[in-house]
This record gives sequence, C-alpha cells and structure tokens, in this order.
Amino acid sequence: MSQIIYNSFDREVQPAYLTPEYKSTIFRAPQKPLVLIKQSLSELTGPVFGDFNVGPLDHDLTKNTVKNGEPIGERIVVHGKVMNENGQPIPNTLIEIWQANSAGRYVHKVDQHEAPLDPNFLGAGRCMTDANGNYKFYTIKPGAYPWGNHYNAWRPNHIHFSLFGANITNRLVTQMYFPGDPLLNYDPVFLSVPPKGRELLVCEFDLGATEPSFALGYRFDFVLRGHNQTPFETL
Repeated sequence: MSQIIYNSFDREVQPAYLTPEYKSTIFRAPQKPLVLIKQSLSELTGPVFGDFNVGPLDHDLTKNTVKNGEPIGERIVVHGKVMNENGQPIPNTLIEIWQANSAGRYVHKVDQHEAPLDPNFLGAGRCMTDANGNYKFYTIKPGAYPWGNHYNAWRPNHIHFSLFGANITNRLVTQMYFPGDPLLNYDPVFLSVPPKGRELLVCEFDLGATEPSFALGYRFDFVLRGHNQTPFETL
C-alpha cells in the first residue's frame, strides 16, 4: 500500500458520507457498508509520477497559460508540507490544484456563473513535493460564487487540492479555506466536516512566505494519517 493512504474512518476529523444540508450527498452517499477491494497488480505497479511530468511553470498559475497580461486579482503564495502522522515528510508526491478566478468563475463549460472569465488565468496547476515534502504554488486568491444548494447559497473562497501517491489509484482530494471568511459559517460543505477537522482545512497567513510588494503568503500542510489527518473528500 502506498504511504499516501489514510485512515478514512476517523470521524473526529473526516466528514460523514451523508450530510442532508449538503444536498448532493443525499444522492451519492452509500446505502450499505463499504467493501475494501484488494489491490490488483496493475494498481501496485503503475502508472507512476515523477519530475518529468511537471513543467517549469506548472506551479505558477499566474504564468502557466498563454496570456496578454497579468491575471486580475490578489496574488498569493500557497506553500506547505506533506507529512505522515509522525511529522515525517513525504517526498515526490504529485499535488494538483484547481480553483475559481478572482471573480468566482471556473474555466469550465458547466460553470454558468455570470462573473467574467479572466483570459490570463487558467485556474489549474501542479507540482511535486521536494525531498523534504515541501510544495509551493503561486496563484490568485479565488472569489466566492453562488452554487444553488439552497436559497442565497455562496461557496467561501477556496482552493481544491488533489494528492497522488505512487500511482493514479492512490488519490486524496480536499479543499483549503482562508482565515476569517464569513461564509464559512454558512457553507454546508465546510460544516459537514467535524469541528476538529474544520480547523485543519483553514490555511494560516504566513508573513514569512509573503513576498514584498508582490504576494501574500499562506501555509497549508497535509497530514495523511493519525488523529490530526487532513480531512479528505471520501466520495
């Protein structure tokens, strides 16, 4: 088993499969106990990831698309470490992110939000953790957007993260939120996570990572196992 696998049954931090206030879980939550399927040879042997899969600008969402100018919005640096329950770093982990632009609009055909697209911002990037488990992205702080779950429903500012282990079948997905966002108190996705887990989904402002006259810094670490594991989307 890859070291990226985590204990998904720790309900002190992990969200429940069914949260009625988060309406889509009503349709996708399992009705019977889950069955653990034994991994096959193909899952244990590949495909694998390496530095050759990542381009030199893939980690910089302000530069990784063909553009005629700078993307609109507040530039930020998001960095952190991937580690196990003992604080030991996990190197060579492929991390992907995707997000809305500063107006709250995704570059996706199903996004019908009337906010404008930014021709200089694709909203997706990736990088590999280094030998010490560290990663870093440059991007634009995403905007809030309406999502139709209930009357006057708005998603807080957030960035989606996907972490891959040794192969494509070992994947963990989560969301990072920003401190002080008033929409967190009204968001059923965030509130579906137990209180202890919610604290682990909010990044910390990091003055040390802030680059003068350029970008504010935020730190967001990933813990893959144990009682302080990062909450992950299980469905």
